[in-house]
Amino acid sequence: MKKAAMIAALVFLAAPITFAKSIAADWQGTLHTPNGDLHLVLHITESGDGSLKATLDSVDQGAYGIPVDTATLKDSKLSLDVAAVHGTYEGTVNADATAIAGTWTQGQPLPLDFKRAAAAPAKPAKPSDIDGAWAGSLEAGGTKLRVIFHITNTADGLTATLDSPDQGAKGIPASAVTRNGSSLQIEVKVINGMYDGKISSDLATIEGTWTQGGGTVPLTLKREK
Repeated sequence: MKKAAMIAALVFLAAPITFAKSIAADWQGTLHTPNGDLHLVLHITESGDGSLKATLDSVDQGAYGIPVDTATLKDSKLSLDVAAVHGTYEGTVNADATAIAGTWTQGQPLPLDFKRAAAAPAKPAKPSDIDGAWAGSLEAGGTKLRVIFHITNTADGLTATLDSPDQGAKGIPASAVTRNGSSLQIEVKVINGMYDGKISSDLATIEGTWTQGGGTVPLTLKREK
């Protein structure tokens, strides 16, 4: 029974996955009111437990950091309660989380759409000794999935993205990359995945495990030239 349960968990790991993108970002929108347009910036952050926090800027009114009392995302529905201005927002996040279409209500409902603001590029830094592409395969339940980690050093530390070519997924952002000597950990929160590996002394391979959905499988990465 235990073996069967583990096999089921591994098959789950190899199943096609919908890669949801976090909405933790800055969002820009324009509210068209009878008294003129108001340019708004919505700042959304995500806590370790997945809960959301937010503040709102009304640029034309010089009001910054207006607290959002509650921010909830259920499926693709985003709800905001901004008690300080007696306002609420109900919106729908699109599939790739680049836009939110919705309604702002403050006395009367008005259409308000947000677009994800472009992230500031990471400050460059001297490449680390593990910068580059690292490829491997996840094997479970008779299915093989290729994965490629792209590791880059920045002034703020190591960053990474993940590709799953067989699932058509590219550039999935790692939420954290931690290195301690030869130990490397890459967390990919948007798909609830974690890679733990040990870098070889010749910097050619990383032996480790991939954990996702309650199951763990071996994953060896090799540096691509």
